[in-house]
Order: sequence, then C-alpha cells, then structure tokens
Amino acid sequence: MQGHQPHPATPISDAAFLIKRGKKRGNYNCGRCGLPKKGHKCPYTTGNDDVSTPVSTPAAGGESPAVTALSSASMAAASGKVVSMTPPSVVRPLPPSRRRRALSFDDVSVADSIDELEDEGFDLEEDPDPDSSGNLPASCLWEVLRRLPPAGLLSAARVCKGWRETTRRLWRAAEELRLRVPAKAQIGFVGSVLQKCPGLLKLSLMIESDVDATMLACIAFSCPNLQSLEISTSDSSINRILGDELSRFIADKRCLTSLKMEGCCNLGGFVFSSTSLSTLWLSDLHSLSKMVFNCPNLKEISLDFSRQENDSTDLTIVVDALGRSCPKLQSIHIASIRLSHDVVLALGAANLRGLRMLSLVLGSEITDASVAAIASSFSKLELLDLSGSSISDSGIGMICNVFPETLSKLLLALCPNITSSGIQFAAAQLPRLELLDCGMTICDANSEKSTDEEDNDSELQKTPNSKLHLIYQKLIIKHNRLKKLSLWGCSGLDALYLNCPHLNDLNLNSCRNLHPERLLLQCPNLERVHASDCENMLVNTIETQVCNDFSAVENHFPLKRLPDGSKRVRVPYFSSPQPSDDEKKWRRPVKRQCAVIVAA
Repeated sequence: MQGHQPHPATPISDAAFLIKRGKKRGNYNCGRCGLPKKGHKCPYTTGNDDVSTPVSTPAAGGESPAVTALSSASMAAASGKVVSMTPPSVVRPLPPSRRRRALSFDDVSVADSIDELEDEGFDLEEDPDPDSSGNLPASCLWEVLRRLPPAGLLSAARVCKGWRETTRRLWRAAEELRLRVPAKAQIGFVGSVLQKCPGLLKLSLMIESDVDATMLACIAFSCPNLQSLEISTSDSSINRILGDELSRFIADKRCLTSLKMEGCCNLGGFVFSSTSLSTLWLSDLHSLSKMVFNCPNLKEISLDFSRQENDSTDLTIVVDALGRSCPKLQSIHIASIRLSHDVVLALGAANLRGLRMLSLVLGSEITDASVAAIASSFSKLELLDLSGSSISDSGIGMICNVFPETLSKLLLALCPNITSSGIQFAAAQLPRLELLDCGMTICDANSEKSTDEEDNDSELQKTPNSKLHLIYQKLIIKHNRLKKLSLWGCSGLDALYLNCPHLNDLNLNSCRNLHPERLLLQCPNLERVHASDCENMLVNTIETQVCNDFSAVENHFPLKRLPDGSKRVRVPYFSSPQPSDDEKKWRRPVKRQCAVIVAA
C-alpha cells in the first residue's frame, strides 16, 4: 500500500525519492512529509493555500541551505510572524497533465455503460493506483475484464483492490447476463451472482438441475427492473414450477416484457395477467386444464405441447382465449398433435386482424379446407408454417392466390401430400419469397436405405416404370429473391435445377436418390450447402459446381456472337484480338466462399 520503498543501504535523497514516487492516487502516506496519514498531523501544513512552496537554491556567500533556512526562521520569529516551514530538500513535482484517451467501443451498449460509470464518479481518464491494479489504466482494465465470463469476473475480483473495484462496477453496470447453472450449484450461487447486478434488464439461465418456485423468488428479489427472462433446462433436469407460481411471478413483475421458459410440463393451468408482457414462449406443455390470458399488449406467443398421446389440452379454448384478451397479437406459434380443423376455425373467428406470422405445426388433421379458412381470415400474413399437416397442391394454390404480395416465408415440411409441382408453383407465384422449407415432402415411401447395394439394385429393377414415375420427381426453381431453400429428406427427388441468384443456404441432407448428372446449381451467392447422408458422387458434384464454378474463373477464350445474335460461341485465342489491360481489370474474377457441410 505504501509503494516501493528504497533499500536502506541505497543512498538516495528525500527529494529524489519523492520525485520518483510522485503523487499516487489512493496513497495512504502524507504528500508533504511522507509519514502515514492515519493519526498524523503534518508539521508542514500551511495556513494559507496560496503561499508558494520555497524551492531549495544555493545560498549566496557559500552558506549551506540549512543555515539559510535557520536564519529565515529566526528573522520570522523576531518579527512575530508565523511562516510555514518546508524541508528545503523537498521538491514537489508538478501534477501530471490529464491526457484525454481516445476510447472506441465496438459494442454500443458497452459505451453506454462507460457513460453511466462516469456519471457515478468512476474516472476512466485518471490512472489507477499501480500498486492496486497492476499499472493498467482504468479504461484498459475495463476492456479486459468486461470480456470475461461471470466465473472469470468472480476470480478477477480476488486479485487486488483495483480489480475488485472494477469488477464491482462491471457487475453494477451490467444490463444483460447469460449464466449457466451447473447441476451441483445451489440456489445461493444464483442469488449471489444476481445481487451483484441491481440494474439487470435481461437474464438468460441455462439450468442443469431441477428448478422450482425458489428460483423465481430469487430472481424477483434480486432483479427488480427485469424486462426479459429466459430459462432453459437440460435433458436431465425437471421444471417443477406450477402454474399458480408462474402466474404470481408475472403479475408481480411490472416491467417484464418477455418470458421464455422450457420444460413447463407441471404447470397444469395458469392465469396470466400483465399489461407489459409482449412476448411469451412456453414449451413442453402437457394437459392444461385452465388457460386465461389477460395480456392486452401481448404480440408474440409460442406454445409448444408435448408429443404424448394422452395430452388432454383443448386447443380450441386456448385459441378462443387468445382472441378475446390479446387483440394485438402479431405472431402465433402452436405445436401440437391435437391441432385440427376446428382449432383453425376458432382462430379465424378470433378476429386477429393484425396477425402477420402463423405457425400451426404437427397438425395432421389440418387440410386444404383449413387453408381456405386461414386465407379468408388473414390476408396479410408474412410467414406461414403448416409443417406436419395434410395439405396438398390445391392448398398451395390457395396460398399463392391470397398472399402473392406479402408472404416471404413458407414452411411446408413433413407434408406427404405435396409434390414437386406444388413447390414449383409456389416458387413461381410468390415473388417475395425468401425462405422455403419443403423437407420430407417429396419422399420415397417404398425405398429404405440398405447396407447392401445389390439388394437396392434388384428392388429398382423389379419396380414398374409407372411407379418409378410417381416416386422420383424433378424440381425446377427459378426465383430472384429466394435466400434459403430446404429440401432435407426428399428421397423421392432425382433431378434438381436451381437458378436463384440470391440463394445463400441450401439444405440437401438425406437426398439419397438425387442423381449427380441431374443437378444444376446456378446460384452465384451460395454460401452453405448441407449434404449430409448423401452419396459421395453427389457431394463431389456439389463441390465442383459451387467451389469451382466456371463463372468464377476467368475465361481465357473470349466469347463472340454469331451474325444472327442468337448464340455465343468460343473462338480460338489466335483468331481473336488480345484484350487490353483495362479489359483485364474488368474481367478479374470474384472468388466465392462456399462451404459444403457433410456431417460424419
């Protein structure tokens, strides 16, 4: 705490020692005499701050500085005046100039936190005490410590006083925290971490042990201004929170706007009342007996039910309650095997005119009639997800007729009644489409992957030509705005032709029957191609087309049109004029980075 003291055997004057030490922030020694400040009264204290400090200079006439000082003191005593005495050997160093550091932050939120710390009196421009922070400026120490995880901050706080103070400021300035709670951790661990962050607004917990209402009580006590809460559970943990306990938590948190929770299998029933809640995600729901939503500002809801057959939840009541008490809903996601046409009719009668995203997943009883009900009730949908339904190409036709100018995302995975013709029609009639998911739609139900290739060849030889025509289909898509296309599991697809200039993600996982010679990818902006569980020849063809595309390589033979202008033909190098340097610059190829992902 007292700095580096000189060795007793080292001859050094007091003036040189104080000049070397200087004035340190947080020093416990007196700046005038060098003695400890505690219980100390400095004999060199000036009565007037404006009195200048004398500096030792050689006295005239060869007198020593000590004689000069004594003579001055005696003259002052004779005149009856009190003069402050300062050791002649002490030379006060000038205070260091305050240098303005150029601080640049990539994260805007960090810069905001720095401003908040300056408002609290935490000076980032002044150098910290080297003895307590390791000779690091406060700004540099802040930048280093803010990149550490919560466990690292707890360890850094034990290093020294300066680090402990900086970590304390970091905890107090934190607005978002992502914390993993290990299985052996107690509730006190979470409470001790949360109490360090009184201004926390967003909290994300990954809990690997069982969780109950005690965790909610700890969060409610430690985070009074919490706005967003996300609780994820591992496969081995159990969420024991009841519906009444979660309803009480939502009602007490006046500032809560977003709640996402997994493993809600023990809720049983709930009554949610909140005027601030706008986003609600609940997963693993099972057999809900009471569902009341009194949330007038709710805009997004996601209810993921368990896949168990004994689920007794009445989804018609759920949808009716949403329509009566949540008029501002814009996004609805319901995943349940109990989805039916009656639920779709109840949703259409809910008068949710502001709905923009609708996702009804795993409803095998949803048919083309349900699509007609959706089309008549919601005319401005931007996302429609009917994965796992029983709609056919006729339902796709109704979707294209109603949403040609608004729909940008269409997900029709696990729909066995859809063919390649319906997919091509959707791509042609929806000009704003950016995402298309048709996984497991074009499937070969009679073909199974076998380890014996000879058995597969014999089965194909025994299959009639008419049946092969129904099993194997070709898909041709030409779209100017499509960015993501998913055809995973389409084992009944043997030919694929894509002309999508903005496509950057293509999923061809488990497309086992796709013929390499019938694959053509004209997608210059393609970044990722997923080709797991595909034949090696198909993977090699994909790599050749996307990684060594002829369009990315400079053409050594210039092209020339025929006299009628109908075709381009290659002319020999010797018969064509050599291009100039400017033309070579314009012809410089642009290398693309495309990754072909093949899982082991």
